[in-house]
Amino acid sequence: MRAEALAAAELEPKEPVDRVEDVDADGVRCRLYVPDLAPATAQRTILFLHGGGFVFGDVDTHDGQARRLANRTGSAVLAVDYRRPPEHPFPAAPDDVDTALSWLLVNAAAYGLDLSRVVACGDSAGGNLALVAALRNPNALAATVLVYPFVDAAMGCPSYVAPDGGLTRAEAGWYWEQYAARPEDLQDADLAPYLATGLGTLPPTLVQVAEHDVLADEDLELARRIAAAGAPVEVTTYRGMIHGFWRHPQLFDAAEEALAEIAGFLDRHV
Repeated sequence: MRAEALAAAELEPKEPVDRVEDVDADGVRCRLYVPDLAPATAQRTILFLHGGGFVFGDVDTHDGQARRLANRTGSAVLAVDYRRPPEHPFPAAPDDVDTALSWLLVNAAAYGLDLSRVVACGDSAGGNLALVAALRNPNALAATVLVYPFVDAAMGCPSYVAPDGGLTRAEAGWYWEQYAARPEDLQDADLAPYLATGLGTLPPTLVQVAEHDVLADEDLELARRIAAAGAPVEVTTYRGMIHGFWRHPQLFDAAEEALAEIAGFLDRHV
């Protein structure tokens, strides 16, 4: 399945970005995208964490989306190639994200980036990792963007009865099983941020929900919990959409709408 995803990604059109560079972030492979825009705009940096149920995806499968994210938001994008289970179960992925974020904050100036304008953004499992990064590193991020984040290891919300909204309950359960090194890890808020008690420390956060996603209700509840904890949060439900729509503008007009919303959100807050 990993090989098939790479083959499919190779067929995807690649938008030109002014500068694309593979970097070693203290041992974590990353790819930096810098669009051809005014320096003051490009200094904002998005730490991009790809989806794929923690098991699938890498900087190559999500290269097209990273390019679109850079061009649509006018931001530099640092895509993180975090380690994946089952070879590298929890907490390898969030630890790699922490390492990449620390590297970025130390080296931002050398790349013409502003360390005070760093945003964590991720889709699905990447949304989980973006949220965990913000919780693990309070005050380090200027904003977070969570695209249909995968956050409740208990899978307890009503929307899980959906037969197939781009992701099934069975698939979600398998992903959690691969990610957790031990059963008790499923109760760790760094794995399942639905359990986090520090949501009030989050920077301005945007949550994007796909209406027919099995994750829809947990994402809406996550936004409610963030608001109840006193942190600024915006939430948008994309009507008619399924899990994964964000990465497929050739199939879903809402993919570009979601990118435009992210750009506007960042312009207001970062």
